[in-house]
Amino acid sequence: MPPSARPMIPLTLSAYTLVTANGRGVGPILQALHERRSGLKPCNFEDVALKTYIGRVEGLEDFSLDHGLERFDCRNNRLAWLGLQQDGFMVAVAEAKQRYGAHRIAVVMGTSTSGILETEHAYRARDPQTDSLPTWYTSRYRYTHNMFSLGHFVRVCLGLQGPAMVISTACSSSAKVFATASRLLQSGLCDAAIVGGVDSLCLTTLYGFSSLQLLSASPCRPCDEDRDGLSLGEAAGFALLESSERVGRRGSVALLGYGESTDGYHMSHPHPEGTGAIRAIGDSLARASLRPEEIEYVNLHGTATRANDSVEDKAVYSIFGARPACSSTKGWTGHTLGAAGFTEAVISALCLTHGLIPGTLNCERLDPSLKSRILRDHQTGSLTRVLSNIFGFGGNNCSLVLGTL
Repeated sequence: MPPSARPMIPLTLSAYTLVTANGRGVGPILQALHERRSGLKPCNFEDVALKTYIGRVEGLEDFSLDHGLERFDCRNNRLAWLGLQQDGFMVAVAEAKQRYGAHRIAVVMGTSTSGILETEHAYRARDPQTDSLPTWYTSRYRYTHNMFSLGHFVRVCLGLQGPAMVISTACSSSAKVFATASRLLQSGLCDAAIVGGVDSLCLTTLYGFSSLQLLSASPCRPCDEDRDGLSLGEAAGFALLESSERVGRRGSVALLGYGESTDGYHMSHPHPEGTGAIRAIGDSLARASLRPEEIEYVNLHGTATRANDSVEDKAVYSIFGARPACSSTKGWTGHTLGAAGFTEAVISALCLTHGLIPGTLNCERLDPSLKSRILRDHQTGSLTRVLSNIFGFGGNNCSLVLGTL
């Protein structure tokens, strides 16, 4: 299928930050990658009785939002707040406000669950006589569980007044924020954009994925011959996007291209021939004006479910053959769902700036049916062009091309 996308102006990631189970900020996360140190641990989330491993960010229960942010207080927004505090990100945004004005900076966030944990707690606390939900919940719903809560919260924290939206397309949510921000910038609706993804653990996802028989009882093993499911995690990440024509700095990481598709094959199973994935990858290359042979590393969606890894391998191999190095980084973080696209975009940026191609953590015996060149061990060396794939439920697919200017 020929690509339908036109080349785009690269967007510089002027600042970016990330919090996952194995680090707060890009420095600790890079160190965890080098040390092959996973953040996955046996499930200890609330009273969940499941034999599985999770990537839980420690400390979210130890504080609450205050100083005018009380109405937003929930696990998801606490995680967002933690992310905003890292890597001098809020300072970078303040400087961008000086350049453009608060009304010319957009906010585009991705999440899949928002503050659903608040609703879960509220239903447990219903009045036994009337079945009514508690007022502490109903009075704050629009600031917590409401899907726009995250966008609203980030906007208030950063003092921004430009366009704002939240994308929820399952796993691809926070990869698609890059695509939406690019269109907002291209249309002239803003001069810069804060993009990000935040997703936190909750009962719905843990028991939901368990009911689908997709959770592994051990740390997830992407691409392993004996892989048996995924590990869920949580993460928060943000980036400041600006046109490279304005702020292009030699050596900076930039979004070079994106591709989106929706194949709608099945509610949870990817298209067996990977048609949607192939279209997303092809369009991302077209927007970046790159040939397949110019991609040096593919950060796989790599969930460690048998179907996903096999179908993604088929799609990647059909375009790239066995030439570029490929790996999944979910063994470090778990599958962070609505934050996965952003988590892996930041990891890809770290790979570019530090010359690291991470191996696939926990993959002991590579599945011999997979044809792509999947790495088990780290490689080091100069990198200039990286592809990051995120393929979600319902066939919501997104691929991003990141590179150095």
